[in-house]
Amino acid sequence: MRRLRSKLIFAFAASTLVPVAITSWVSLSLLDRSLEYNAFRELDDNSRLLVETGREYYRNACSLLRHRAAENKLSPEEYPASQADKWPADVRDFHDSGDAEHFALAGNHGDRVDYLVRRGDGVLRYSMPLDGVAMGRLKDAYSRARALLDRPLDPRRGLFGAFLAIAIAVWVASLAVVVYWAHRISQPIRELTGGLSEVAGGNLEYRVTTSRDDEIGEAARAFNRMSSELQHARDHLVNATRLESWQAVARKMAHEVKNSLTPIRLTMEEIAARGRENQPEFLQQAAQIVVDEVTALERRVSAFSQFASEPPVCPTEVDINSLLEDRISFLRKQHPEVRYDLRLCDGHPRAFADEDLVRGVLTNLLENAAQAARPGGSVMGLTSTENGHVRIEVHDSGPGLSALARSTLFQPTISFKQNGMGLGLSIAHKGAVLSGGDIQLVRGELGGAAFRVLLPRAKQET
Repeated sequence: MRRLRSKLIFAFAASTLVPVAITSWVSLSLLDRSLEYNAFRELDDNSRLLVETGREYYRNACSLLRHRAAENKLSPEEYPASQADKWPADVRDFHDSGDAEHFALAGNHGDRVDYLVRRGDGVLRYSMPLDGVAMGRLKDAYSRARALLDRPLDPRRGLFGAFLAIAIAVWVASLAVVVYWAHRISQPIRELTGGLSEVAGGNLEYRVTTSRDDEIGEAARAFNRMSSELQHARDHLVNATRLESWQAVARKMAHEVKNSLTPIRLTMEEIAARGRENQPEFLQQAAQIVVDEVTALERRVSAFSQFASEPPVCPTEVDINSLLEDRISFLRKQHPEVRYDLRLCDGHPRAFADEDLVRGVLTNLLENAAQAARPGGSVMGLTSTENGHVRIEVHDSGPGLSALARSTLFQPTISFKQNGMGLGLSIAHKGAVLSGGDIQLVRGELGGAAFRVLLPRAKQET
């Protein structure tokens, strides 16, 4: 389910990165064009125009001052040579420079123009105010403006960087929102997937808790309804299967009982028909038939009773090799015409199981194998251990099992032998399961059928 969340995030990234890139490119291009004419350039032009105006004003002021001095309209300050030691520094510098005349800004922040000229060995100073125009302040403002304009600044870089930072921050914030909602969307889907896994594992009681009223919530409620219906259907199927099994058992029992009651009825009808005839041989034969059939009925009832019973299970440590040898020794007397072979595992493996149940399982399998092998055939028993289990295998040299027999092997209503009840393997399988193991049909080494009994290994043997 993480793949769904990743796909949602990837879809958002793929669907937004390209538009964001195109939008950023267009925006930056427009911003760049808008900055082609900007305040810095205008400030540069204005500052240059202002300094030209100031210079022109200063030149005009100097020309006017010279004209007024020539027309004797201004009274100069005289600095005779005899008082040269008392001259101001600017006057002395002018005298030493050798220039014929000199203009300089003076007063408060350059709001006055001084005109220095030579007169013999002395110096005259003519002064004229600039009508409140402080040329010094104008010069300082121009210097500061030029320093700012001449500084290596790139306004485009700053604006572009700020724009990109804002765009990236907005995109990352949107991505975080998408990640959150992707998690919110995928979480109920993960719960539904977990519910499906539980149902697939057989837990039909599992329900998904949801309070959503959207499509996902409807899917969760549909899943809960499906689980309920499956649980109801399973219970119904189990009951139907049980009923069918009991019906099959009843049909089998009725058939077996009918097979025995028919010769009893015919025998008794024959006795009644002969009436008072004194025929000891016939009466003895008839009585024997009745006794045999009643005995068969008792055997069948006992077999069904044994199959339906639930014996107590008392697991202990069982020496499998010794138990298999004991069962083969017991059955060898009943089937002397069958050859028995043993392949026992070294170390006397011990299983943790009910000894009586295991003995019954081995007796049934070995008896079936001897009957399948027939006189002159072979039966082999072997033991081994693997993955915490003790394995017991019984092989015979009989004709083997048909496909039908394999598919219904452990069902309690099937019999493939003339005198069999069809319950032996069912009882054996039940005993193995009650002992914590199982019975499996395996490939025979003697050409016939072969069964493997799996039992849990004793703890000290693991």
